[in-house]
Amino acid sequence: TKPAELRLGMFALDRMAQVIADSGAGLVYADHYQVVGDEKKNNPLIAYQKGSLRDDFNFGSLLLYKSLDLKMAVSKMDREYKFAGIYDLRLKVSQEADLVHINEYLYTEIEYDTRKSGEKIFDYVDPKNREVQREMELACTDHLKKTGAYLTPDFKNVEFGKSDFEYEASVIIPVRNRIRTIGDAIKSALEQKTSFKFNIIVIDNYSTDGTTQEIRKFASDSRLVHIIPDNKELGIGGCWNLGVHHPKCGKFAVQLDSDDVYAHEKTLQKIVDAFYEQNCAMVVGTYMLTGFDMKMIPPGIIDHKEWTPDNGRNNAIRINGLGAPRAFYTPILRNIKVPNTSYGEDYALGLYFSREYQIGRIYEVLYLCRRWDDNSDASLDIVRLNAHNTYKDRIRTWELEARIALNRK
Repeated sequence: TKPAELRLGMFALDRMAQVIADSGAGLVYADHYQVVGDEKKNNPLIAYQKGSLRDDFNFGSLLLYKSLDLKMAVSKMDREYKFAGIYDLRLKVSQEADLVHINEYLYTEIEYDTRKSGEKIFDYVDPKNREVQREMELACTDHLKKTGAYLTPDFKNVEFGKSDFEYEASVIIPVRNRIRTIGDAIKSALEQKTSFKFNIIVIDNYSTDGTTQEIRKFASDSRLVHIIPDNKELGIGGCWNLGVHHPKCGKFAVQLDSDDVYAHEKTLQKIVDAFYEQNCAMVVGTYMLTGFDMKMIPPGIIDHKEWTPDNGRNNAIRINGLGAPRAFYTPILRNIKVPNTSYGEDYALGLYFSREYQIGRIYEVLYLCRRWDDNSDASLDIVRLNAHNTYKDRIRTWELEARIALNRK
């Protein structure tokens, strides 16, 4: 699938054909070597799951299909695609048979895309790729309908008046070792101008670099709640749970990462207004990518305009994120709870919330997202990248199974 040199290992095709015959797979793909410049690297892949619906799932450049399953899939293809043909084909093959990963190094390919992982992850929200993404969404939505996982645009009503909170909103900031940025984050939260009462809950996860002392500089402001957990095994998600279940947490829990800032003093007001105006249980805003100096860097504004009220909950199964900042109606979040991980926990919540509730959107910049060396996804090696992708695919698999079960009811 790449217009570059590919060198087959000894008996590589024989081995792939053998695995197809032994496993009954409709498609097999294999680990391989990549040549980048003068360096030859191992490129291990990951197993395909039911939830591996990303159109950028890495199969490598060599795929071997069983002809019978290929022909069956092609017979079901009823739409012309300019960009999504191969994606549609493998989805339809997966409806007939397994897609099997051979964890053996069977060939060598040349790799020209040498960008860092933190740059590649934004390709799907780049405006120039919007036509491509629209086709991918159509193919994925068709697949969800064929497999019983598609959700119609019917949502539960959110009754905000049933809950009584001292604070209307709480800004939740989990932090560990962010002495260079935590002050900026807290200051941007305290500077919010609102028509309601709010506070900031900082969960300080055993920082060792002076972050704790930096937080204490704001202790004179009664709106700041500084928590050091008793539990020493908390990831970002676990810190969120601690903050959300705190008795001083407000009706709405609003995200602020410890190395980011709100774009202006009206961010919090706009988010809370959106809950009531759109009757939603979760709100996602728009952010701008910046460098450490908070000056815009490519691709700039990330607005996730691929989201639509009718089909966003289905397309969310295909894409790798929903945007930021994220905010939640606290009673529902307390019931769901956040996975205790430090990657993908926000995406898991988005899928879970969208299963039953509408997600509100704000398409103006509310948030400045700094990209720097300490970001969790700035530059990942292949082992960590595979682990992240495996986890998100697993989240999608669980969500697909839950949605199929929901439809069966």
